[in-house]
Amino acid sequence: MEDPTLTVLALLGLAAVTAGFVDAVVGGGGLVQLPALLVGLPHASPVQILATNKLASICGTTVSSATYYRRVRPDPHTFLPLMLLALVGSFAGALVASQIPREAFEPIVLVVLVLVGAYVLLKPSLGEATALRYAGSTHLAAAMVVGAAIGFYDGALGPGTGSFFVFALVGLLGYGFLEASAKAKLANWATNLGALLLFVPQGAVLWKTGLVLGVCNLVGGYLGVRVAVSRGSRFVRIFFIAVVAAFVVRIGGDVVGVW
Repeated sequence: MEDPTLTVLALLGLAAVTAGFVDAVVGGGGLVQLPALLVGLPHASPVQILATNKLASICGTTVSSATYYRRVRPDPHTFLPLMLLALVGSFAGALVASQIPREAFEPIVLVVLVLVGAYVLLKPSLGEATALRYAGSTHLAAAMVVGAAIGFYDGALGPGTGSFFVFALVGLLGYGFLEASAKAKLANWATNLGALLLFVPQGAVLWKTGLVLGVCNLVGGYLGVRVAVSRGSRFVRIFFIAVVAAFVVRIGGDVVGVW
């Protein structure tokens, strides 16, 4: 496949900066970056698009994960098992990525996003502070199930993964939004790595495009973390609702054929 023109690459880079910022704050940057790749690389196969998106995304999640870890110090007893199961789930999802049509996922994702957004909107106190719902082995098991399930989704398709991680950690486990974002970013890094462990040996990654987008995603991710940490959980909650609403419009338009 021919490399994209400089104009197309610049537009893809702008989308990657935006995706990195959104992804670092509340997750879901793939819903910006993946459609941009689909439009900008019309001759690439679906697996090449997914693989190149993962390469760009892991650059952003690497810097945002490290920054979150330094500033928030999330508990490793939760995020390490979460990351491990997310990685395994993502690798398994990537195995079936080329066999599952996007159309099969979009209506389900749309319904889930509507329910997630409504739940967060109607519970203003949700995620203001950490109040864990489980303890001990139950908490660990819940984190591992979340990691495996969302990791599988990310490997198979991916858009909205970070937002689903944030919501699961806030709504199911009881973390505050800021700490949930930190753990979600670490888990999202693991899902990106898990998918790349399969995509790279297959030769599916478009390296030149992916690395350029990766640098842009990194810049956006760094800026996003700094804003999230400085503004706190309330800002992350508001940003989460706004992003979920935008995703509902974006995916809803796809489902009903507006776009």
